[in-house]
Amino acid sequence: MPIKWNEKDKVFHLYNHRVSYFIQLVHGKYPAHLYWGRRVSSLQPASILSYKKRAFSPMTEPSDPSFSLDTLPQEYPAFGNGDFRTPAYQLRTKDGSTITEFIYDSHKIFQGKPPLKGLPAAYVEDSTEADTLVLTLVDSKLGIGLHLQYTIYRDIDVITRSVLFEHLGSDEVEIHHCMSMSVDFHHANWDWLHLHGTWARERHIERQPVHRGIQSISSSRGASSHQHNPFLALLSKHATEEYGDVYGVSLVYSGNFQASIESSPFDTTRLSIGINPFDFIWLLKPGETFQTPEALMVYSSEGLGGMSRTFHTLLRTRVCRGIHRDKPRPVLLNNWEATRFHFSEEKLKEMADAASQLGIELFVLDDGWFGKRDNDKSSLGDWQVDQKKLPHGLKGIAEYMQKKGMQFGLWVEPEMISPDSHLYRKHPDWCLHVPGRKRTLSRNQLVLDLTRKEVCDWLVETLTSLFESAPISYVKWDMNRNMTEVRSAVLPPERQKETAHRYMLNLYQILEILTNRFPHILFESCSGGGGRFDPGMLYYMPQTWTSDNTDAVERLKIQYGTSMVYPAVTMGAHVSDVPNHQVGRMTPMKMRCHVAMAANLGFELNVEKLTKEDKRTVMEELRFYHQIKDLVWYGDMYRLLSPFEGTDTAWMYVASNQERAVVFYYKTLATPNPPFFRLPLRGLNPAWLYSINYGEKKFYGDELMKMGLTMPLIKSDFSSETFYLQAVH
Repeated sequence: MPIKWNEKDKVFHLYNHRVSYFIQLVHGKYPAHLYWGRRVSSLQPASILSYKKRAFSPMTEPSDPSFSLDTLPQEYPAFGNGDFRTPAYQLRTKDGSTITEFIYDSHKIFQGKPPLKGLPAAYVEDSTEADTLVLTLVDSKLGIGLHLQYTIYRDIDVITRSVLFEHLGSDEVEIHHCMSMSVDFHHANWDWLHLHGTWARERHIERQPVHRGIQSISSSRGASSHQHNPFLALLSKHATEEYGDVYGVSLVYSGNFQASIESSPFDTTRLSIGINPFDFIWLLKPGETFQTPEALMVYSSEGLGGMSRTFHTLLRTRVCRGIHRDKPRPVLLNNWEATRFHFSEEKLKEMADAASQLGIELFVLDDGWFGKRDNDKSSLGDWQVDQKKLPHGLKGIAEYMQKKGMQFGLWVEPEMISPDSHLYRKHPDWCLHVPGRKRTLSRNQLVLDLTRKEVCDWLVETLTSLFESAPISYVKWDMNRNMTEVRSAVLPPERQKETAHRYMLNLYQILEILTNRFPHILFESCSGGGGRFDPGMLYYMPQTWTSDNTDAVERLKIQYGTSMVYPAVTMGAHVSDVPNHQVGRMTPMKMRCHVAMAANLGFELNVEKLTKEDKRTVMEELRFYHQIKDLVWYGDMYRLLSPFEGTDTAWMYVASNQERAVVFYYKTLATPNPPFFRLPLRGLNPAWLYSINYGEKKFYGDELMKMGLTMPLIKSDFSSETFYLQAVH
């Protein structure tokens, strides 16, 4: 079993073939962090932990004047009894005190990985895939236990962590702060990397040195947000795509989060991630429990690329679920950018006729099919078909698509309500609001209060009827605004700061019911594009609309940054019309296809108006896409050239057996009289011969990786090339 307990030294060792994680119970009661990194067979705790009496560091143990919690590298630290750094948790008792003392009580080690009640989490399909340690700490005065859960996968270099608060005492307490994990590193010579952005500019990469003090990212928007993704990485100073130590953490949660780094004066670094403590308090009564979301922790000695490939494997195979996890995704056509709200049944049929001739497999009807939805000012909540636009209903248009050999998909935005809707006029109190205060609109809509059982029940019943009304095989679940006036009409005053988290718990419950009730439907998550692209949503919906920005050049940065954590199979990417709706840029059809083909390929344009040349290009690229899509979805990704560092971008996908690979190369701006350029590849078998695009000439893998593949001389802006590699035995 890859978790060992050394009774003599009070040390836990979590390990697999490549990674080790050590915890020691110092003085038999304080869980201290010894090591996380490349696999070691054993270590001597005395060589890791050193103690020295330091001025202004409180003496925690009278018998040991050199020992202080202020300098101890802890596994789940508190504030107030010796440690002055950022705490992992904080409780407030009935008398107003926030002082606690949780010390070791017991532990359990077992095979497998239990699910988290009410929350998405990484899973196992067989108990032999992982091993779990539950370390129980108890505050005997409060009668509360903390169950620190660690799981290490045997074949994936991932450790997951979460915490369960269990109240066995007599007086209620408030949880003010509850990180899912905290790790104290023994030095502070790091860079840190995170993914920032805004609507239409999501998940851009930022890397900077760790400085003294606290640096953090967070969301208080009620969603994981466009602005910051719930992911953060610590990198050794020399770490690159291929080399160096990288520690990445990601939160399986879709609501308010915080990830922080604190560098201390003694050159230690504390890394934590969990629910954002801002505007959060959870009342824990006797007999109740509170479960934190799960944190995914990845160590890589192979740079950022190694970290990403580990996250990709875990998210693709042990976070995403259902029949669509391993099932081919259809090439779709979405009508939104072609028609917006203004379409008719006849128009949709004409688009379907043209799409079927190109080989498109799924037609998605976007916003505007319900109520009186001719713009974004009305009808959210009125999920009945607009008979003027669709006289034969959803069933009629879906059956027409089937006759054309295509599946039918539908856009919905179930979490929202329009003030101009029958639902709002009937239930004006069903939205998040504060009595006597204005109700702030965003995109002319309000947010349904999912803390109310009747709202959740109505939503499940309404969507069930809708999804049963026609042969629907795909649903795009959108969420186009963040939370304001965050208050629940059903919670008492002392529980109001639970509203945002309870909303998310109930949303997860709704998604659990609907995805189990309709397992044949491929659900795609969306929040104005990538405003809720996180592991929590992927647990229920195995792909996410990556961004509302469909410009091929902008998408290079968005998809490159997204790939830091998320595999290509989770990204929705569409070929749209030009000039592009977001930036007005003109790019050729070939490049638009090549960018979207590096994810889940779709189209979002008026296919009827394509030129003969563009139609020919689409059909050629679709043939190529069907040849390589399994590599993109399930292969190992290697980022070769960054769009953040120049005008060229390149990435490649390699089959797990190294038999096949595909390389995408993009040039945004041409260079006059350009030099020859060789692109070093990665991930190939160095001893095998590979053909390139079925050419007669063969190249050894080590030649392609060390010397590179010669790129064509490109004389125009916004150009791209693909290279298909096949091993020749």
